[in-house]
Amino acid sequence: MRLFDLSLRYKMPLWGGGLILATALALSASFMLQAWDNLHHDLQKNAEDLARITARSLFPVMLHDEVWQAYEVVTLPFAANPASAQTESLVVFDSEQRVYVSSRSHEHSLLQPMAELGPEYAALAQHLPKDPEAPVFVSDAPGAQHIYVALPVANDGVRLGTVVVGYNKSLLWQRFSQLLLNAVGITLLVLGVLLPITAYWGRRMMRPMQWITGRIRHIGEANTAAIDPKLYPYQDEVGLLYQAYADMHAKLQEKALVEKEMVKSERMAAVGRLTASIAHEINNPLGGMLNAISTLKRHGSPDPVTQKTVSLLERGLSQVKETVAALLVEAKVKSRPLNTSDFDDVRVLVSHAIKKQSTQMHWVVTVPDGMALPSTLVRQVLINLLLNAIAASGRSGRVSLQAKTNEAQLVMVVENTGTPMLPEQLARLYEPFTSFSENGNGLGLWICYQIVTQLGGTIHAESGAQQTRFTVILPLSSPHETTDQQNLPD
Repeated sequence: MRLFDLSLRYKMPLWGGGLILATALALSASFMLQAWDNLHHDLQKNAEDLARITARSLFPVMLHDEVWQAYEVVTLPFAANPASAQTESLVVFDSEQRVYVSSRSHEHSLLQPMAELGPEYAALAQHLPKDPEAPVFVSDAPGAQHIYVALPVANDGVRLGTVVVGYNKSLLWQRFSQLLLNAVGITLLVLGVLLPITAYWGRRMMRPMQWITGRIRHIGEANTAAIDPKLYPYQDEVGLLYQAYADMHAKLQEKALVEKEMVKSERMAAVGRLTASIAHEINNPLGGMLNAISTLKRHGSPDPVTQKTVSLLERGLSQVKETVAALLVEAKVKSRPLNTSDFDDVRVLVSHAIKKQSTQMHWVVTVPDGMALPSTLVRQVLINLLLNAIAASGRSGRVSLQAKTNEAQLVMVVENTGTPMLPEQLARLYEPFTSFSENGNGLGLWICYQIVTQLGGTIHAESGAQQTRFTVILPLSSPHETTDQQNLPD
């Protein structure tokens, strides 16, 4: 893997650390060069000052040829503390460039020519100016081990000799190496503090980028979670990226919801076309049976049991009629108001399934008569939900119905025990032709959903380990909105 292909959480600390390191090295090198120049200048300035003081002191001494007094002058700077003296040697030459006095008398003999003191002095002798008014002359040959500062001993144009102050370059390197060690130590200390901080902040700054990159990589998946605004509350470039991701996620979720609704609408439209084609075939025989029952009630004289049975058949056939109308999504269904007797009829109609399954039924209905709801449609919803609950509870299961009015609403709750439904089943619960049992056709709950929706209500299902619950809430409309309608639609 190439260096530039690394993750930014690694490249940022590396780049930051490299920049700090380069900056530290550049500054250290600059400071060291400046320190070298300052040390060199300081030593040269000290040597010049010593040479000027010595030259002024030596002129009257050399004028009277007081050699011992001249020796005391040149040895005075080394007498107090020889170890602290920066100058290595101080030699005075006469006008003929011969040794007059020297601080290192054991090395430099009196009247010894300058050229015979060594190659460095020989080179100095060749370039030493003869003019008594000559300025300070500095000899700093590249290969030489010493630096010499020469100053004439002169006054009023009379030159008696030359003072040469010499110091070893090792002294310069010794002081410079100490400064270099101090600088290196301080630089390493600074780097030891800054590099970990840079690595920490680099990875910390890249952590939000790493997180948002992982989210964007899975943005097309259905289970991608929304972003928490508190995760990165700042309004910099990264914050704007987080906001853009949140907007994009919201739009994609909205698009997915629209697509889901479109699929659902297409399925319902297909069912609507199917039911419209079979509604006419059902309505024809249904109308004949209702007319026959109506004739029997008007012209016959049945006994009370038969009369009750005929009335139950009439209500059942009317319910079939309204169910067919409910299958037509655009149908405007009208019926008589809902009464407590309708709940009794529903209990009679599901009693056979209850006995067959040995189901324990808990029935609590506290509703008034004359509720402004179409009775046949509400009966159909209850029958479908109760039959599904009885089948789902299994043998010897428990099913309960609770119905009551709450302000301007009718609330019906159907509960049952048995195997709970899975989340994916709950998500497709009201889709047509989606059956979760072996004997179902997938239309029962869809019909319930259509009826409840037409009545302006809601139906909600929830399933847990203990029981499954369906809650239906229907608004109570005005009484004049429900009227008797015995004629069937063509």
